Amino acid sequence: MAGMKRLLILLLIGALVRIVIGMTHAATNFDLAAKATNELAADLQRQLATGNENLCVSPFSIESALAMTFAGADGDTRTEMARVLHFPSDASAVAASFASLQHSLEEMSVKTADLVKKSKEFGGPSEPITLSIANKLFAQKGYAFRPAFLSLVKQNFGAAFEPLDFVTNASTAIQHINKWVADQTHDRIRDLIPGGALDETTRLVLANALYLKAPWAHEFSENATQPEPFHVRGGNGIDVPTMQKRSEHFGYAKREGYTSVSLPYAGNDLQFLVLLPDDVNGLQSVESKLSGDILSGCTKLQTREVDLHLPKFKLEPPTMALAKKFEALGMETAFDKPQGSANFDKMAPRTPKDYLYISQIFHKTFIAVDEKGTEAAAATAVAMMAGTALRSPPPPPIEVKVDRPFVYAIQHVPSGVCLFLGRVTDPR
Repeated sequence: MAGMKRLLILLLIGALVRIVIGMTHAATNFDLAAKATNELAADLQRQLATGNENLCVSPFSIESALAMTFAGADGDTRTEMARVLHFPSDASAVAASFASLQHSLEEMSVKTADLVKKSKEFGGPSEPITLSIANKLFAQKGYAFRPAFLSLVKQNFGAAFEPLDFVTNASTAIQHINKWVADQTHDRIRDLIPGGALDETTRLVLANALYLKAPWAHEFSENATQPEPFHVRGGNGIDVPTMQKRSEHFGYAKREGYTSVSLPYAGNDLQFLVLLPDDVNGLQSVESKLSGDILSGCTKLQTREVDLHLPKFKLEPPTMALAKKFEALGMETAFDKPQGSANFDKMAPRTPKDYLYISQIFHKTFIAVDEKGTEAAAATAVAMMAGTALRSPPPPPIEVKVDRPFVYAIQHVPSGVCLFLGRVTDPR
């Protein structure tokens, strides 16, 4: 084991969402990346949504970090990762699809800046969507990474290469990477990598950071926010600050066992989605039905007039270690199970005594939803070791009271991809 190296792949997303403005998009090839991300989102929700606790994950952050890792995988490890990450057997298009998706997300914020300038004249949103995505490779100086791998992640993920010295001072490297994470997420994600998680065997940390700020298309009035009962964890109603919006046009659909409601951010290219169970204790039933197709389909809901009651909430869960969850999904050799099976030869030359493998995947998130919009951030670290229809007359508004545990997502509408996904069982 002494000769084994460790590779840490860090993915992080810091997002402050307020709201976005609608725009047109040229045809892109982001479908592969978006579909794979949403399939993994549904898988992870089932793995992580246990008990009665709140949950927030960033499927986009996790999938992006692992897509960079996947670029270096070979043999059975590559096959397993493709199956768990929902990548096609021909993996050549994966990196390019993620590049296209990232470009589309960045293009969204550029376009909203111009739209906001015009909308201000008519009392529209006063802030554009701010979105920045950063990728970086923190690598052991002097280690023999394959130039083709470094070139691929640079070209498709824009990942800059920074040498660090894990061998002689791993704790300093942890501090350096955590500071980069905090800087990229406007200080929303701190201490992503726990102390002692890296050591002299660490060889690489692949990091993805995303920061998003988007105002609602139409802000909630703070004066309308009132205490209303919420069935915390499916129990008795407890008063929580609840926002209200009367006769507003939101995406709406009634499904078997639950209601879908989507709230646009400024520009309509980003939305906040609520999946509200019919029953007070119906959360797990809704989660069991989740799929990538259901999530992507929620970007195409018909609009209806809705009287909406939505609780404010803020979640700051601790760092999650996801290795066991991915092993349970079938990604085993990537974690060197059984010992000696990991194959990341496309990342660095593999020998029986010196090879890379994933030691851990760290993920950390933050989300807050209020009258002005949504603020969210996430970070993921993968640690590897060597080794609208017109109606006349219009129907009356539908009342939707989000007063029980529910599933939520933040989605990029053109691609359908979930930037964030989770559940609220206690908004306090």
